[in-house]
Amino acid sequence: MRIVVMAGEFDMDNVADLRTAMDPAAPGVARFVLDVAEVTFIDSTALSIMLQAALDHPVVLAGTVPRRPARLLEITSAELAFATAPSVAEGKAVTVPPRRG
Repeated sequence: MRIVVMAGEFDMDNVADLRTAMDPAAPGVARFVLDVAEVTFIDSTALSIMLQAALDHPVVLAGTVPRRPARLLEITSAELAFATAPSVAEGKAVTVPPRRG
């Protein structure tokens, strides 16, 4: 499991650390728990990184997703790709339904 704390804005100019942290090929990572409570903005580049990781591993959005990022997830239906939990601690333990093939 890898916990990724996201804060501030994520766009095409500053996603290198996010891309590294969410590398789906990282050894020993079976789940990503993203602390998203302090995210103010995500663009399609950051969302793409999150979705790419979700293809191979459960991705749990922990904390209350702020309004602007929540809106992007809603209008793109990307929210369906992620599990949610009210906190990082609960994100570590939440049961993620199996992926439908």
